[in-house]
Amino acid sequence: MDFKLLKEMLKRVLLVTFTAAILACQAAPKPQQLVEGIPNIKPDEQQGLVLKEIVTLIENYNYKKIPLNDSISSLILDKYVKSLDPYRSYFLASDIKDFEQFRFTLDDSFRAGDLSAPFYIFNVYSKRYNETLDYAMAQIKDKYDFNKNDTYVFDREKMPWVTSVSALNEIWKKRVKYELINLKIAGTTEAKNVETLTKRYQNLKSQSAKLNNQDVFQMVMDAFTETIDPHTNYFNPANAERFNEDMARSFEGIGARLQLENDILKIAEIIPGGPAFKSKLLNTGDRIVAVAQATGDFEDIIGWRIESSVAKIKGPKGTKVRLKIIPVGQDMSSKPVVIELTREKIIMEDQSAKKEVKTIQSDGHTYKIGVISVPAFYADFKAANAGDPNYKSTTRDVKLLLDTLKRIDKVDAIMMDLRANGGGSLVESIDLTGLFIDKGPVVQVKDLKGQIQVNSDENAGVAWSGPMGVMVDRLSASASEIFAGAIQDYGRGIIIGTQTYGKGTVQSSINLNNLLNPSLVQRLAMLIQKSSGAAVKVNGANAAAAPPQLGQINLTMAKFYRVNGSSTQHKGVMPDIVLPSFYPLDKIGEDTEPSALAWDEIRQSNFIPVADLSGLKPELIKRHDARMEKSLDYKALMDDIESMKKREQETSVTLNETKLKAERDSLEAKNLDKINKLRASRGLPAVKKGDKIKKDENFDFIQDESLHVLADLMGLEPKPSPKVNP
Repeated sequence: MDFKLLKEMLKRVLLVTFTAAILACQAAPKPQQLVEGIPNIKPDEQQGLVLKEIVTLIENYNYKKIPLNDSISSLILDKYVKSLDPYRSYFLASDIKDFEQFRFTLDDSFRAGDLSAPFYIFNVYSKRYNETLDYAMAQIKDKYDFNKNDTYVFDREKMPWVTSVSALNEIWKKRVKYELINLKIAGTTEAKNVETLTKRYQNLKSQSAKLNNQDVFQMVMDAFTETIDPHTNYFNPANAERFNEDMARSFEGIGARLQLENDILKIAEIIPGGPAFKSKLLNTGDRIVAVAQATGDFEDIIGWRIESSVAKIKGPKGTKVRLKIIPVGQDMSSKPVVIELTREKIIMEDQSAKKEVKTIQSDGHTYKIGVISVPAFYADFKAANAGDPNYKSTTRDVKLLLDTLKRIDKVDAIMMDLRANGGGSLVESIDLTGLFIDKGPVVQVKDLKGQIQVNSDENAGVAWSGPMGVMVDRLSASASEIFAGAIQDYGRGIIIGTQTYGKGTVQSSINLNNLLNPSLVQRLAMLIQKSSGAAVKVNGANAAAAPPQLGQINLTMAKFYRVNGSSTQHKGVMPDIVLPSFYPLDKIGEDTEPSALAWDEIRQSNFIPVADLSGLKPELIKRHDARMEKSLDYKALMDDIESMKKREQETSVTLNETKLKAERDSLEAKNLDKINKLRASRGLPAVKKGDKIKKDENFDFIQDESLHVLADLMGLEPKPSPKVNP
């Protein structure tokens, strides 16, 4: 799609609506219905403004072009309430009845930028949430009879809303009992169990108290956009930054992964090669209690939200940050150690494409197969647009791996592992396909006007011309399906695994700030500053207000189709060799989403297949089935799938300690027996309960069988190769 043209079109439309909205900001906002007894979270003018503009974008530029109306309003309300309380453990029936006043008015409210209704609903939820936690904490020290034959219903999704506080309390009393039984079965003392559970609930209350209007706004927008379609999503500024870092597989900071533990920021992992790693001043488990910039004052961050702390620690490469650290193993009352680090650009290699070489024996032949695991279709667009010759992308990473596998490892075949790859960049899926085919169409895109554009690999030649396979599963989606579909349509390789997710839609990432005239955004900033009364003084004069960050929307604006004309929407890509899916197909996938677009097809594009592998499929399936009949791993996987299906049907659990422990012991014994039978089949010694299995002893059955299928393919035919230009 021509995004520059799209951007200019959106600018023209939004300039008018945004100007009107900014002027409307000066009007008095609609009073919000308040919830007694709690500090009410309220929306701000900026959020109302963003909401209005997203309504405009969705009504005019979403692929569905659905106008907001009463029926959409009703769906948004149901989705929002369910997102807050999916198992009906907090709201009362009277609350749900109260919310009915908004069932057919959210469309009008959203169009006007009015967020009072969903914020009121959240505040009711917040009150119920904290009331139930307070009640639960008060029950922890009670004496319980763990020999009674009562049960706890943990999944109440399909049950009626409770009608009284006393009925809700009864549910939570049983939940407390269940959690205490779990701790008791683990073998800890009663006093320790009380302490552990109390801290758990205190931490939940603490996290709840940190929620702000940006969090609530994100929840509201999720319910709104996902009602329209599953992949149109708004990201508030903090979430937009995380999304773009994930896409780029890089960020600028100190190179450490952080986690919050009892309101203290803790180093969870040091990223190799980053400033924290090279300095040797930080260790996993160290606690950060205060942060300062190069010359600023320290700010105590104990009790802060993790996002707020991380925002202080991250920053542009080349800048300095100072940290106060309580080293791991030292008491929190110890004197902090002050360290200084210079931020750098951190490449997340652990989340990038990787290779390994596997050896497979088949029909008396030994094959070396290079396995390339691709976790996502990522690209650092910011670095690429800036002209960085070494910008990071999936295709560039895979090309380097292919070169090593071909020239150094001298493999016979390549297996691309796209399991759990949820997609990413459409451009990257096209470029990656181009490493395996000569020039030609890869994917067709139909925009909201019905116009079809064929996106092709324009680069002659291939990086790998030998045999190949592609592994997929139910979580392989979007760009993964484009790649797998093209490889299948061209007859370039064999597809192995389970039916893919079925996401056949294209999203454009739109930074709302970039659509607007800077002077207009500055005017909004001044209005917001005036409204809040938070003018900043510099040398006695009012400073210019910082431009507000409006966030980003990923807007569904097109559908993609395979070169054979079929949409992957709903149906996904069906593998040539089908393996069992551990993920339930009736619960995970595009066809389980009520708001998903339908499947359809268009004309086939003008492409020339490399080969026709369909004649080999019956023999490949026959050999695969023969292996499965004798495979202990296959039987174990099928047993696991059957057990999982049974567990999914369960909605309650016994609160009788003896029965619960017997059930757990039986499951553990069954699982241990299964593990040892599988280990014996591979010549490994048996393990006992509690033993840790070494990483190099883990066995990937799905990968192993996929490699055997690829070996079968190599043994069945002389491999046709795509033309390679000299």
